[in-house]
Amino acid sequence: MSEEKVVDIESMSSKEALGYFLPKVDEDARKAKKEGRLVCWSASVAPPEFCTAMDIAIVYPETHAAGIGARHGAPAMLEVAENKGYNQDICSYCRVNMGYLECLLQEAKTGEKPDVLKNSPASPIPLPDLILTCNNICNTLLKWYENIAKELNIPLITIDVPFNHTYPVTKHAKQYIVGEFKHAIKQLEEICGRPFDYDKFFEVQKQTQRSIAAWNKIASFLTYKPSPLNGFDLFNFMGLAVAARSLNYSEITFNKLVKELEAKVAAKKWAFGDNEKTRVTWEGIAVWIALGHTFKELKGKGALMTGSAYPGMWDVSYEPGNLESMAEAYTRTYINCCLEQRGAVLEKVVKDGQCDGLIMHQNRSCKNMSLLNDEGGKRVQKNLGVPYVIFDGDQTDPRNFSEAQFDTRVEALCEAMDEKKATEGGNH
Repeated sequence: MSEEKVVDIESMSSKEALGYFLPKVDEDARKAKKEGRLVCWSASVAPPEFCTAMDIAIVYPETHAAGIGARHGAPAMLEVAENKGYNQDICSYCRVNMGYLECLLQEAKTGEKPDVLKNSPASPIPLPDLILTCNNICNTLLKWYENIAKELNIPLITIDVPFNHTYPVTKHAKQYIVGEFKHAIKQLEEICGRPFDYDKFFEVQKQTQRSIAAWNKIASFLTYKPSPLNGFDLFNFMGLAVAARSLNYSEITFNKLVKELEAKVAAKKWAFGDNEKTRVTWEGIAVWIALGHTFKELKGKGALMTGSAYPGMWDVSYEPGNLESMAEAYTRTYINCCLEQRGAVLEKVVKDGQCDGLIMHQNRSCKNMSLLNDEGGKRVQKNLGVPYVIFDGDQTDPRNFSEAQFDTRVEALCEAMDEKKATEGGNH
């Protein structure tokens, strides 16, 4: 039996730790499957604390699909899903995942890995034994995960979270969600055949809060002007905020990044050096299929991304041991709130990042993230005097994104920001 390679995590940089821990989440799931332990496929903003407390390995189809998209493997998976009848108007995360699931089922049936899977850059993940979903992002997740559970004939745990038509979150909404949490615990006890481990659950909650505190600390460096942090880095590190916030993987990695950023501030090493001309807020999911292009186009214009509400969706800060506090954390995601609250969040992001402009991703795959873009942009422009542009795109379907259109919109935004700065300069 070969000895496991000793890994020196202590000496790793944050980027190296990210490269080590993110694949390890899927590796843990593969290991759990081999050992006969349970594997769950979970929605990204569903609470992982319950499964982690019961020693269930978790895989995140959304993160997995984003990874496939970033490595340019989405078209093949999309084709498989569409050949099965999934319409192109359905979220591309869903279609990539359903394509991947179909390939896994073919492999299980024939014992042969389909060519699509052989040629895919996808991280191998095992089939799930149960599904966990939550509707604090969108209802597509409910139908998508219901479909997986039906295809595989496995248990589905759904945590229903009311939409917040008013803000702050009402007491009765929190109490209702606590009831949903307790029902999920009961379902897990039945699935696992043993009582829920409340002591471990409390420790997992505390771990989650340490991870999220470090995540929020990273985001605070975007308030520096000039900034030591490029906001696009948040999109990369966010993978751990999604897939490992209840494990120490994220805490270790995020604390490394915090120390590196503190050192950069002390040494006056800024993300764009002396080339930080303007600062922008990015509204919406990253275009994973063109992450490099979108970043380089902005960098070429000296426009540093110092604001985005998207990474803040994983700011699930709450008081461990207090289920109502936890319920509030998982319902207040800004796309689960009314326009007034969502607009207030976007304004705060623009102000905190000291942003000169706002670029909004009209995402074909995510109606919930895109529906209020124009209203949000108009509000920011009216209240803060910050110009905005909207570009058409997609998180993982390259057919819905045009580099030329993106470049044109960025150019228009930069012209508007420059004009505003010139006008303000002339008024002093």
